[in-house]
Amino acid sequence: MTGSALLRPLLFVAVVLMGVLLHPAGAHADDRAKLTDAEARARLKAAGITWWSSSDCTNRLRADCTSFDQIRRTTIAGVVTLRKSSTCPIMVTGGTETGHGAGTYTHWNGWKVDIALNDCVNKYVRSWFHDVGTISGWGHQYRAPSGNLYTNEGNHWDILYYTCGGCDPEPVPPRPAVAPDRSAAG
Repeated sequence: MTGSALLRPLLFVAVVLMGVLLHPAGAHADDRAKLTDAEARARLKAAGITWWSSSDCTNRLRADCTSFDQIRRTTIAGVVTLRKSSTCPIMVTGGTETGHGAGTYTHWNGWKVDIALNDCVNKYVRSWFHDVGTISGWGHQYRAPSGNLYTNEGNHWDILYYTCGGCDPEPVPPRPAVAPDRSAAG
């Protein structure tokens, strides 16, 4: 085999790998369902929702910060739906920062937020959601008609958003179209 014959298979493999790594279709679909910290804050602010951090920071790697980096669009839409349907003031106190429990449906993975307790939210949740009961070692839990879980952990609500809670879901942006290969056109 000549040198060019040996290089051809290697070049083919390199081109295929580059296509897989760089092609939009290779992107994980869930990546498009996540927001940056700035995007999430803008959506919360537009809905009149505030947030608080004990150290006034947004670093996802610090437990004393409140971060929304990599939060699911559905989670933010769920908080906005709660604000709109309840008309209660909402203050988010926990997002995707480290320091919460492990598992799949977690803060870190963008499924949960913590919000501050207040009389308005407390009354709304108790009035409109199904009382699941006390979950040992965790708190008193309520299930919304959407399936989302609201747990009163004593000093805040821990909310697991499986869905946006009845909102008009914002569609996930489509992947960019791949330009047609015009080199074969005659």
